[in-house]
Amino acid sequence: MDNMPNTALTSPVVTPDSTEMYNITFRAGIFHETISEWATQKELTCFDRSENPGYEIKIEAGGLDAFLYVLLHEATHVVDAVLEITPHPNDREALVKPTPFTQNVWYKMNVPTSNSTDSLLEKTRFRSGKTVALALAPEIYRNLGKTPFASLYGMASWFEDIAELASIYHLTEIMDQPFYIIVKKDNEEIYRFEPMRNKLVKKRLRHLKVFYRV
Repeated sequence: MDNMPNTALTSPVVTPDSTEMYNITFRAGIFHETISEWATQKELTCFDRSENPGYEIKIEAGGLDAFLYVLLHEATHVVDAVLEITPHPNDREALVKPTPFTQNVWYKMNVPTSNSTDSLLEKTRFRSGKTVALALAPEIYRNLGKTPFASLYGMASWFEDIAELASIYHLTEIMDQPFYIIVKKDNEEIYRFEPMRNKLVKKRLRHLKVFYRV
């Protein structure tokens, strides 16, 4: 579809029996973008660029089509919904029994445990809905590197957490593509965030074995 407010949407399809089916709708524009281009533009929506003109952010994720990454992400939502790798409560505020993937990381569907976030990360767009100053980017990614999340978007909910982790893992480890975020000031790199080097992120990769059963 053209002019979608988001990149893609996965939704359940009503079926006459117990068969689980899902519909995935994509924003047409991603067919003309690389993963690096699309991911960079999405990441930039987290920041207020009206000040601090010397700062830049870029995600280097290779030259493959953005559609591949988005399909990975949305297909992970489908697998998660069917296998319940994360809990799927009807009430987003419900306190439910954690799954191995969410345990000690998430308190509620969209509320991380206190040890998985901090006050600065809670101000970012996918946690608060608001942008933050671009000059804060180095500190934000430094703090993100102390959490078990693969991306800022992964902090939006446990659904996005598993989708981001699985997509970035598959892109880098299976498809042999890069994925890292570079923050520059006056054209010089001042910070680099590479999620697959994060020990807390790598510790969670055991939960992805379900995607690679032979």
